[in-house]
This record gives sequence, structure tokens and C-alpha cells, in this order.
Amino acid sequence: MPQEKEITIYDIARQLNISAATVSRGLKDHPAINKVTKKKIQDLAKKLGYRSNTFARNLRKKHTNTIGVIVPRLSSHFMSNVIGGMENIATAEGYNLIISQSLETSKKEIANAATMFNNRVDGLLVSLSVETENIIHFEPFINKEIPLIFFDRIPDNNKCMGIIIDNYKAAYEVTQHLISQGCKRILHICGNTTNRVYSERLRGYKQALADNKIVFDDKLIIKNNLSEQAGSEVAEHILKMKKRPDGVFSANDACAVYCMKTLKQAGIRIPEDIAFAGFNNDPVSKVVEPNLTTVNYPGYEMGKTAATHLINHLKGRSSINSTNIIILRSEFIIRESSLKNNKI
Repeated sequence: MPQEKEITIYDIARQLNISAATVSRGLKDHPAINKVTKKKIQDLAKKLGYRSNTFARNLRKKHTNTIGVIVPRLSSHFMSNVIGGMENIATAEGYNLIISQSLETSKKEIANAATMFNNRVDGLLVSLSVETENIIHFEPFINKEIPLIFFDRIPDNNKCMGIIIDNYKAAYEVTQHLISQGCKRILHICGNTTNRVYSERLRGYKQALADNKIVFDDKLIIKNNLSEQAGSEVAEHILKMKKRPDGVFSANDACAVYCMKTLKQAGIRIPEDIAFAGFNNDPVSKVVEPNLTTVNYPGYEMGKTAATHLINHLKGRSSINSTNIIILRSEFIIRESSLKNNKI
């Protein structure tokens, strides 16, 4: 079946016997066009199914009023909050978001970056996938001076602005709390430590152990993708250990919760036998029994901050400092899952 011809302003002009320039102005609600003519133009455009070629018009203006966003997973509660914050600022400033997810793979992230570049987004906001080890695929943006801001998971370079929380400090506080509850053998579940988020959380964990004269044991470090399934697998691993941990610090809540559930099904008491702490303050942390100790991550605020800095740069209000790292405050939330001695 042949494709239907796209309606243009020339088709409308021909039917109304007026100039294409008049049609163009009428469709833009220009005050120089009288109301009767304007209504005729707009009514016929609607009847014929005319669509404004926004892309072509934006190319002439050299901007598209779109901002690209690449996140690891849209299903994440944290990322939903981040996007909500971005949407709030972008809408108020007249920008649209084009959102894609890497599904935690570097291959998909590379493809997403190319798509965003080819769609001529005015700027890009990125949280890296757990697999990403370098940012070569974002070089076209850097070379063309298209503003690029990383958030949450940021690379170790000084080419782009980054927005994070102090992952080292937060992880230190979590580990210190578990130690204060009597834990001396704390297992840490972390993501890919080539990623700055997880390397900083691991560093905070290690430092808290050192400051309390607890010898670091690499057998108590488990690296995985922090998924629900991974949490269950960690639990199975713990059940087979000759000397089990008395505390678990997971780098996210989902992995912690599913690890807890599997251990509980096997008769492990939480926190009496093993105390638990997670990270992110996902809704699941308040549903699991006992409620999970965690770190509240300001996702909405992070999204607003990222979008604000990008749009302020695009509108000439301020410039992005590529060496600037913005650190947002997080909050440590203590719940029953970690209270071995019933005291905070």
C-alpha cells in the first residue's frame, strides 16, 4: 500500500488560494493575519491532517528544545524520582525530555548515545550503566561542545560536570552502625567497582572496618549486578559458608531484601543472627519485615539539580564547569533490620 503524501503548507495555500507565507503565519497565530483567514487556515490544516515539521524548523534555529536522558533502568524507583525532578524543571523551561535506558549494558548505552547525538539533542544527562568502563562513546558530545552532565553514576574524569552524593561517607556510616550493633564479620554486596558509585561505597566500608581495627577479608566481598535474583543467590552462598557473617551491607535495597527473604525462609533470624542494611530507600525497604535500614538518596532533587544546571547553561544564564562535582546530602535511616541490640 503506497504511503500517504505528507501535507504541506503549499497544499493548504493552493486550496485556499492564498500564499504559503500567509498559511505559515496563520498556523503560528500571527497577529497580522485576520481572524477569519486564520480560522480557515487552521480548520483546513486539521481536516487535511497537516503536521508541523518541528524537526526541520529546529534545525534552522540550531536547537531542538530537547534534552536527552540516559539511565540504567526506568523501573528503578530512584530513577523514576530523578526523571520526575528533571521533567519538573524541563517543562517549566519549555524543554522536552527524550528518555532511554541502557538496561545496565554498555552496548545499549553506546547505541543510546549515538541515537541522542543523531537526534541533535541540545544537551545530555547520563547515569552510567554498571558495565561502563570508559566514556569514549560520549566524546562526540564533548567535541561538539554539546553540554553533558553525569549524575549518580559518574565517570572518573574531569571533562564533564557530575552530580552525586558522598557515597564514601554514607557507606562508612552504614558500616559503622553495623559495627556499633556488635557486628564483626560484615559481608558487603557491591556492584562493578570500576563504577565510581560502588568503588566509593566499598572504600567507605573498608575504612570503617580499619578504624574499628577489624581486619578486611576479601571473602566477605561479593560483586554482582545487585538484582533481586542476585540477592537470593548471595543468601544461598551465605547458607553454605562455614563461618557466616553477622551483618550484611548491600549497595542497594532490592538485593538486600531478596537476600533477607531467602535467609528467613531458611530459618535465619534478622537481625538477631544477621543484621542487614541496604542503600537507596526504595519502597520495598519499608515493606519487607523487618523494615530495612538504608540510605535515603535524594533522587528528585538530583534530577532537578541536573536539569537546572544544563538548562541554565543552554540559556546563557551560567556556564557548566566541567571539573565541578556537586555533592547532594543523603540521610541514613535506621530501621529494625540492623538493630541487634535494640539501640541506635
